[in-house]
Amino acid sequence: MPDHRIDTSDSSSGTGIQNLDDLRRHLQWAIEVEHSTLPPYLTALYSLDPERNADAAQLVGGVFVEEMVHLALAANLLNAVGGEPRLDAPHLMPPHPRTMPHADPSIELSLLPFGQEALTMFLRLEQPAHPGDPAEGDHYETIGQFYDAIEKGVRRLCAEMGEDRVFTGDPARQVAGGPFAHTAGHLSPVTDLESALAALKEIVEQGEGAARTDVWDGDIDLFHPETKAVSHYYRFKELALGRRYQAGDTPESGPSGDAVTVDPAGIRPLRPNPRLDDHPEGSAIRVAQEAFNATYCTMLGQLEQAFNGNPAMLGISVGTMYAIKGQAQSLMAMQDHEGLVAGPTFDYVAPEERG
Repeated sequence: MPDHRIDTSDSSSGTGIQNLDDLRRHLQWAIEVEHSTLPPYLTALYSLDPERNADAAQLVGGVFVEEMVHLALAANLLNAVGGEPRLDAPHLMPPHPRTMPHADPSIELSLLPFGQEALTMFLRLEQPAHPGDPAEGDHYETIGQFYDAIEKGVRRLCAEMGEDRVFTGDPARQVAGGPFAHTAGHLSPVTDLESALAALKEIVEQGEGAARTDVWDGDIDLFHPETKAVSHYYRFKELALGRRYQAGDTPESGPSGDAVTVDPAGIRPLRPNPRLDDHPEGSAIRVAQEAFNATYCTMLGQLEQAFNGNPAMLGISVGTMYAIKGQAQSLMAMQDHEGLVAGPTFDYVAPEERG
């Protein structure tokens, strides 16, 4: 995609969104931003023994599922304004380590086993914007600033053109509920300005907390229905600090609730940023990595179909996610010559090579 640098000489153009084509481009970037979080979260999740590290697996797994909801919401937003979501493409899967799409280079993504290094990366990734930080449509320092730019662009175009000329997409292409109906996230159709703003709010608050001054994201905790849900950033804080947030806690106070325990013996010693070239062609590990990549890309293809006129494919993609989990667990039962555990490489596989 072309580089679309922001023009800071004019505050109205600082978002980089001047017209509908700009808006569609940024919403495609939003899909790519949400997707870029999936491989690092899945790698950390798969490295955990879920019996020995139930707390950590629950917290990381919950974030992953909500990122899938955010991905679908971004696709709904793009469809609503007449775009065509793209997920099954090589540029979505560059080698790791990599930077987040169109972000400041300080947001680097790696494939790491669960641990302090991974948590430091996740905290940087989900870092809340400060109240008053400028909207940044490109080279953004926080995801919240990027979505602020999209929100400002949507509002401005609706004011200039009218909602009916902005939201021209086919409502039949919207995905809702479905396999994510049981999650804390709300996957709702986007058809107008009100529903678009609600979708953007859902994405930002689940990531960094309500109003950027709160620990909570506004939802009910799926696993603890008596409490509110903690936003992604503060869930990773819970893991980093070893304690849960409870009522009355604030970002300044830190968590004061129940202990969150992590058993280091229940973390598989994964090779960081694994590559296919680490192993010879035809070796058991490389064959397993190639099979994982093919299945993962099959899932991306199913999601792309779901977002482009075949919403029923969303449910089928969830079945493929379970296949991915099984393949990853098999991979992580294999050790290389250095005693490290093999992991997924998340390389792109063309449709004709997926078998």
